[in-house]
Amino acid sequence: MSPARMSRIESATRIVLDFYAAFNHHDVAGMMRLISDDCIFETATPIPDGTVVAGKEAITRFWQDFFRESPKAHIEIEDIFGLGLRCIMRWKYEWADTAGKKGHVRGADLFQVRNGSICERLSYVKG
Repeated sequence: MSPARMSRIESATRIVLDFYAAFNHHDVAGMMRLISDDCIFETATPIPDGTVVAGKEAITRFWQDFFRESPKAHIEIEDIFGLGLRCIMRWKYEWADTAGKKGHVRGADLFQVRNGSICERLSYVKG
């Protein structure tokens, strides 16, 4: 397979890896550079169906609030694979609350990428 074709096949995975590198630095601006203006984020909470957050402005506010409430948030990527415009990532999310009590959950996110930007993220949590 040619390097150009391989690059297209891996493009979604590379964008998602960049997104979570920015996440782990709590760099909301860096995260937002990687999503489309009309992006749909479906969160894993509240159980059982999560919440849909739509559009770059609403998603920006979501992540700003998220990091304010969880200043030690960290995602460990346990597995990631993709093909073309789709990517699946299995992860472990770790945090510490304001009292310093640590916690974690595991889950998976399904991504769709369009024109070099994440346009959809669907999040699922074990629990």
